[in-house]
Amino acid sequence: MISELLPLFVIVPLTAAAISVLIRHTAAQRAVLIGVPALICLAGALLVLEHRSTPVIAHNIGAFPGGVSIPFVSDTLSALMLTVTAFTTTVTSVFLTQTGEDRLRFVPALALMLTAGVNGALLTGDLFNLFVFIEVMLLPSYALIAVTGTWRRLGIGRLFVVVNLTTSTILLIGVGLVYATAGTVNLAELVGAAAEDPRVSLAISIVLLSLGIKAGLVPTHGWMPRSYPATSAGIMSLFAAVHSKVALYAIYRIYSMTYEGQAAWSPVLALIVALTILIGAYSTFGEHIMRRALAWQMITGIGHILLGVALFTQLSLAAGILYMVHHIVTMGALLLTSGAIEQTYGSGRYERLAGLAKRDPWVAAVYAFALLSLVGLPPSSGFFGKVSLLQASADAGGWQQWTFIAVITVAAFGNLIAAQKLWSGVFWGPQMENYRPASPRSGRGRRVPLPRTTHVKARLAAPGAFLCVTQLAIFLGAGAILPITFRAAQGLTNLAPYVEAVLQ
Repeated sequence: MISELLPLFVIVPLTAAAISVLIRHTAAQRAVLIGVPALICLAGALLVLEHRSTPVIAHNIGAFPGGVSIPFVSDTLSALMLTVTAFTTTVTSVFLTQTGEDRLRFVPALALMLTAGVNGALLTGDLFNLFVFIEVMLLPSYALIAVTGTWRRLGIGRLFVVVNLTTSTILLIGVGLVYATAGTVNLAELVGAAAEDPRVSLAISIVLLSLGIKAGLVPTHGWMPRSYPATSAGIMSLFAAVHSKVALYAIYRIYSMTYEGQAAWSPVLALIVALTILIGAYSTFGEHIMRRALAWQMITGIGHILLGVALFTQLSLAAGILYMVHHIVTMGALLLTSGAIEQTYGSGRYERLAGLAKRDPWVAAVYAFALLSLVGLPPSSGFFGKVSLLQASADAGGWQQWTFIAVITVAAFGNLIAAQKLWSGVFWGPQMENYRPASPRSGRGRRVPLPRTTHVKARLAAPGAFLCVTQLAIFLGAGAILPITFRAAQGLTNLAPYVEAVLQ
């Protein structure tokens, strides 16, 4: 019975998107925009609990036999990702209502369509439908950039469109080659296929290449720090929570099932992961805009997450999944708080902001705590994320042991210095004298003297603060969360329950 409800994760947000177009009442649209992701978050949490006794739940659409039908499959990893992405989407949707972006044309419908694509990509059990749902996720994203951006942002946003259209083409070519060489695109039927047949291995490598570009891996990472900040802070938070994370989830799933952790090119993957961690951490030094600096921190976070795949042990996979959960929540906190600052003072540039630690002490406290989480200092979710990755590296032995321990440690110092630079540029120093308030007719107006009474409003700061408190809760509740990540990792190493559930 539960398995038959899995398609509702796609049907409900798509139906809600249609309703939000038909009903043009602001209150109703906001209720749908916030309520649907919240409902998905609750359903995902219930799935996580269900998987304590039932490792895998599968439903074949249309009652066709396994291997022929379109499979929707849920295990601990997909349920956990459904929960975390929907939770962050809910909080981001609240922020969009506070900035007024939800009242722009079709934004609620587009955000809900994006949610439907994300859910489908997390639940699908075959490669072609992974491509379909990624496209369902991307198409509303192009429109979200258009309706929430300025003319300048639209120009930079073209990079986002071009890169994703190109990588989608590569992904489709890879899926076609998989079908041509293996005769199927069903993941349950592809278990171990890439490790046994070099032709299938080449085809799967093309699929993983496209997903790596979408995720922002070095050396194809440059598009992300340029295009993501071209959106508004709320939309960037939404993209950061779902776009790259869906690609990372797909890499975890496809690599574990088709190669079973035994790819011949795994040393190349290890090198790419190490470079991604280091380049992302130290490239932040060259930025002078808050959200562009955070975009580079996203790159280094992606490297940390894929370290779990590069080592491919149960401990490393669990550590990578834990770091992905931490990264979604923490980056959301930082981006939404940055957005609150931009909304209030008209800029995110270091040179135009100063002294916010005195002017907005609670906002500064939230930002400082979230930055500490990126560095990996306690008490924050990043602490357990990095400690678990270090432990997984130590247990790996050989050259990987010292290489990845050194990379994580050196990158942590880079994160710390980058965080200090951002803090000193925005929150330290003398009080600001001028700012650029919003103009009712033409967006941001010219710079004018800053009144003493101007502060970041609580309603703008609350979403970021809530996510920051959430990542503190992850630190305090690590004893309950770690077993979930280990069950998720076990589902990637013990594939028999997945195959049996899908092909029965």
